[in-house]
Amino acid sequence: MSQENWDAIIIGAGPAGSTSAALLAEKGRKVLVLEKETFPRYHVGESMMPFCWYTLERLGLADQMDKIGFQQKHSVQFVSTDGKISKPFYFFQHDDHPSSVTWQVERMVFDQMIVDKAIENGAEFREGHKVLGVIRDDSERVIGVTAENGEGERFDFHAPITVDASGRDCLVASKTKWRKRDPNLDKIAIWTYFEGAMRDPGLDAGSTTVAYIPDKGWFWYIPMRDNRVSVGVVADRDYLYRDTRDPGEIFAREIEENAWIKQHLDPGKQTGKYWVTGEYSYRSDYCAADGVVLVGDAFAFLDPVFSSGVFLALKSGELAADAIDAALESGDLSGSQFEDYGKDVCKAIERMRKIVYAFYHPEFNFGKLIKMNPELRPTLTDLLIGDLFVDKFDELFAAAEQICELPTELDYGFQASSGSASA
Repeated sequence: MSQENWDAIIIGAGPAGSTSAALLAEKGRKVLVLEKETFPRYHVGESMMPFCWYTLERLGLADQMDKIGFQQKHSVQFVSTDGKISKPFYFFQHDDHPSSVTWQVERMVFDQMIVDKAIENGAEFREGHKVLGVIRDDSERVIGVTAENGEGERFDFHAPITVDASGRDCLVASKTKWRKRDPNLDKIAIWTYFEGAMRDPGLDAGSTTVAYIPDKGWFWYIPMRDNRVSVGVVADRDYLYRDTRDPGEIFAREIEENAWIKQHLDPGKQTGKYWVTGEYSYRSDYCAADGVVLVGDAFAFLDPVFSSGVFLALKSGELAADAIDAALESGDLSGSQFEDYGKDVCKAIERMRKIVYAFYHPEFNFGKLIKMNPELRPTLTDLLIGDLFVDKFDELFAAAEQICELPTELDYGFQASSGSASA
């Protein structure tokens, strides 16, 4: 069945896709969002970077975050295996700005909030519509998508630009074999939820805690509203699966490896299932091709440490919307129109990627870096709060390289192409 034409079709209604939809619709563009699931739906990734505030403010949603009642987050702290806690990195000490108070969110509520904003701005949202593939013309330009609803009916939707925001499904990158795994980030994450677990007092009640276990593994500890805590363990596959693959057994075993985690979870009760994911560090060969742009996890995902995933989803959705609007205005929707978009996003990813690699290196820790270079603490904080789109980190990375080797930049992701990007 053939449907009417649109200015933009967006595959997926997560933070990246809904942000693009909301901003394009606000500009008067005719936007269709196709989402395979029924919202609200569960998703992990609850901890916000402070710089998420800027995209949320542009969307008109920053004030809504506190009205909803999400747990406020004022800092990040690090805990050694013996339970020794670092001095919290309070965001307001670095920059006394509204963005210095961020949040721990339930993603089903957070994501729905952005969907509702896109609808309010005029986008059409169709859930329960799974996109099966893109439609190409004789020149291999993407001109729309084919989708199937819950009753098995198929529809063709046409638009001069399609935004792949399909998350880890990576619809376009998977079908074209563009997706490339990051060569040295082969981690496994196991997570679950606790009720009644311990919280630190005062401003630290909502802090994200990174608690170390042996062999550069770590726990996340994310206090949320309604007396719930999201807790996950991340480490190399061989470490976590050394004697069992049962996620509950692994989780219980690793709790014993960090005194702070054990103390904080002892009064709590584990609820719900254990979730497991792996092989989640990747990037697409291309950010765009003729008629299609990749955003959020459909383009790249790095690592859960430092909570960069939602921030990069929001920001890439915002940057893509601006680039798409300009391309629609010019009438040129070729991949080359999104080269600057890809370069900007990849530069940000590479900056975070360097510090993620350092984090996992056996010789590196932040205490050592700052002790050797105390003047770089503000620059490190800039990186960790999400100020990734500014060139100011060369000195920081040079200092880190005095401790450990940092990765060379990947030579893909930002080079849009008209010919070689079609498959």
